[in-house]
Amino acid sequence: MMNPDVIVLGAGAAGLMAAATAGQNGARVLVLDHGPEPGRKILISGGGRCNFTHLETGPNCFISQNRHFARSALARYTPQDFLKLVNRYGIAWHEKARGQLFCDGSAGQIVDMLVSECRTAGCELRMQTRILDVRQAEHGFIVVTDGGEIRTGAVILATGGLSIPKLGASDLSLRLARKFGLRIVPPAPALVPLVLADADPELAGVSLPIVARVGKKGPRFEDGMVFTHRGVSGPAILQISSYLENGEAAQIDLLPGQNALNVLLKVKKDRPKALPPSLLEALPQRLARVLAAGLGDTMLANQPDRAIRALAERVSNWQLRPAGTEGYAKAEVMRGGIDTRDLSSQTLEARDIPGLYAIGEAVDVTGWLGGHNFQWAWASGVAAGQAAAGHR
Repeated sequence: MMNPDVIVLGAGAAGLMAAATAGQNGARVLVLDHGPEPGRKILISGGGRCNFTHLETGPNCFISQNRHFARSALARYTPQDFLKLVNRYGIAWHEKARGQLFCDGSAGQIVDMLVSECRTAGCELRMQTRILDVRQAEHGFIVVTDGGEIRTGAVILATGGLSIPKLGASDLSLRLARKFGLRIVPPAPALVPLVLADADPELAGVSLPIVARVGKKGPRFEDGMVFTHRGVSGPAILQISSYLENGEAAQIDLLPGQNALNVLLKVKKDRPKALPPSLLEALPQRLARVLAAGLGDTMLANQPDRAIRALAERVSNWQLRPAGTEGYAKAEVMRGGIDTRDLSSQTLEARDIPGLYAIGEAVDVTGWLGGHNFQWAWASGVAAGQAAAGHR
């Protein structure tokens, strides 16, 4: 394709959606990606079945320095809009948990659908192409690749973030944004397992339902947690990881929905000759033994109430202060990215660089677990694709 109207950098979820949308709006679109195939992160998502959206997504389900930024794009392209597309392609799906939609079959069906939408709209996908540079020209941009230079009227940065480097994660969008003077919110791994300095290998594999939160006014996540050899993981931990700053602690309730002190005092009253681990019979045995170890082998009748209260506080308000995270290798997404102050919330276009757009994970909009990040990819891709088509 000679001199396309729009070049999309990145053939992931947001990039494919933007390309298809721009093509459907009359633009000649070229998609460039250094990987061997499109949609590689889509293929591994949701255990290979792609949690492609969340029916209850909204601005409150995202982390950003501007919590209102995603509102416009999300309102104009909703989960129901994407579901209509999925249904049109006859892709069977199910609701695994409240609002979380997955393919019955393979995540490859979503990739095939997006590629088909691009092909039908006349887009060209050029894989295994290295993008070396992008510079402004008199009427648009010049994209420099290992195959030569290409002129275009608009460029959409859609190369994602730094998570899962084994799939070819790149900082290209961030580097290009910096080059054009856009500010960057410092990136960090998000939706990521946590590492504990005092991780107990004996607990590896123990799982239980918890409530996790950060501060009294922070979000509250009720879901599962699992101990690992290096720390903790599981849905509730992944959710709360996105909110933790350096040195900050999360508050964990190991007995959600119960008054821990009342539970423990009742066990003491009903079973005075039992040993301390019996206080925590509602928890997995291995965890109960570790938590109650400080009470020794003294039977419950001889345990002072202050010791019971201290244990109840630890159970209901465990201060989880991680030593770090498992990093981008195990992070589902990157938080931070291109500062939303430098982008239009309506079109995702850079305010001071006409024709330059940024979408998806590269932008400082990070969703909760459960399909929200995919919905942001679809919505931001549609918004940018529609606007970029106007540069033809």
